[in-house]
Amino acid sequence: MKYRLAQIKTKIDTPTENLPEIAAHKLGIDRGEILSWEIRRKSIDSRKKPEIYYVYTLEFETNKKLNLKKHRDLSIVDEEAESAEIAAPLPGDRPLSHRPIVVGAGPCGLFAALELAEAGYKPLIIERGPKMAERVQAVERFRRDRVLDPEANMLFGEGGAGTFSDGKLTTGIKDGLIRKVLREFKEAGADEEIMYLAKPHIGTDVLRTVIVNIRKKIESLGGEFRFNTRLGAFEIKDGRLDAVRLSTDEGEMRVECDALVLAIGHSARDSFQMIKDSGLDMEQKAFSIGVRMEHPQALIDSAQYGAENIGKLPPADYKINYKASNGRGVYSFCMCPGGEVVVCSTKDGELCVNGMSSSKRDSGTANSGILCDVRKEDFGSDDVLAGVRFQEKYERLAFINGGSDFTAPSCSMEDFLSRKAEAVINSLPDFASEAIIEAVTEFSRKIKDYDNPNAVVTAVETRSSSPVRILRGESGESNIKGIYPAGEGAGYAGGITSAACDGIRSAHRIIAALLPCTTE
Repeated sequence: MKYRLAQIKTKIDTPTENLPEIAAHKLGIDRGEILSWEIRRKSIDSRKKPEIYYVYTLEFETNKKLNLKKHRDLSIVDEEAESAEIAAPLPGDRPLSHRPIVVGAGPCGLFAALELAEAGYKPLIIERGPKMAERVQAVERFRRDRVLDPEANMLFGEGGAGTFSDGKLTTGIKDGLIRKVLREFKEAGADEEIMYLAKPHIGTDVLRTVIVNIRKKIESLGGEFRFNTRLGAFEIKDGRLDAVRLSTDEGEMRVECDALVLAIGHSARDSFQMIKDSGLDMEQKAFSIGVRMEHPQALIDSAQYGAENIGKLPPADYKINYKASNGRGVYSFCMCPGGEVVVCSTKDGELCVNGMSSSKRDSGTANSGILCDVRKEDFGSDDVLAGVRFQEKYERLAFINGGSDFTAPSCSMEDFLSRKAEAVINSLPDFASEAIIEAVTEFSRKIKDYDNPNAVVTAVETRSSSPVRILRGESGESNIKGIYPAGEGAGYAGGITSAACDGIRSAHRIIAALLPCTTE
């Protein structure tokens, strides 16, 4: 029998090899009766610092029948039910006329393609940006020379926006596919710890290798990638997708298609315009705007763990929120321990920032987005792309306020709180700067010295989520049949893991409805 035991607390210097013995003692059985075991979850309990604990959930096998009523943290693992939850459905009864197309090679597109490839559908994946090696070169050139390639940057190219980030895998969704996503990442080269850490991350350095390995796996299963290829237009016949037009450096081509996963990401603004013009049902979606705040990592570690524990635990993160007096919500977003703030623009004359960190998180500096909610009524228009225009407005201001050379506007916390930092303040809507300034005072009550005058504030962060939602029905299709909107860009995910899960779900919808094409 396999059991799962939660709430196993240990001191931070307790070896993991001792966990079976600790679990056996807690259950009142002999250590030898635990036949095999694995860690299912590991988190940090720092509520009573400086006394810090690791908290584990352990899965183990034993021939001994255990009393579930006696141990409230004990449960039986139903492996058959868990496997059924993530299994691909049986193929439908209508054969595809052509192989399915996946638009976008971010987490959503990659995992949709992988699921389709494993089921024998041999998908065609198109990505407007380049392969990883070329993309890395373009990003390095941008950071060194401030020369932007609008098709190869921190948001466009193999792996999507998450490639140049912290590689954070935390998610607020509850989905049986999460563990499958984590397992694919591990098998592609990520550290095994992602399978059980409460807040797993991969890091931009490792993620670059992991993404390439996933692509190679898809190719080995019959999938085909075409990089530097942009979706130009849909051809629609009788309310159904009939073909797509693709743009490359060599010119345009037409590819017949009757099933397409639209996983374009949250920053493909020209694609949003094309989608609108094609008649797909869309709606405005609220998002957030704000700044990146940087502190010495030791300051955050001391606040979260206590000064006595600095260096004994992984770099600390934080999650904070506040309701400002003007009614706006302010919250931390994509907190990057041991990371750096980077410019992630996709167009000349526009500037936005994000956080990025390596797998070791060893920069010595913590940063986080501190964002304020933006509502649809703030857009000033009923146009479905008004949120895009809103983002562009403040990105243009940030570009100008930073000196018009892709230098991000930045200032000290002291100048920001006293409103002396015009370059940063003027890169934000008034309601956002007011709410964020007010929130910092509250945050400093939760995280000691958060309002440190020497902390650095950088503008502007606009790309936390998509400003639109591409509507889909119960079948997963848009109002144009055969098009399956998915992931962050379509407004159905937020982050690497949830986007990957949504990609798999979209693939499952195609598989459940259609048989693989046998003529291509």
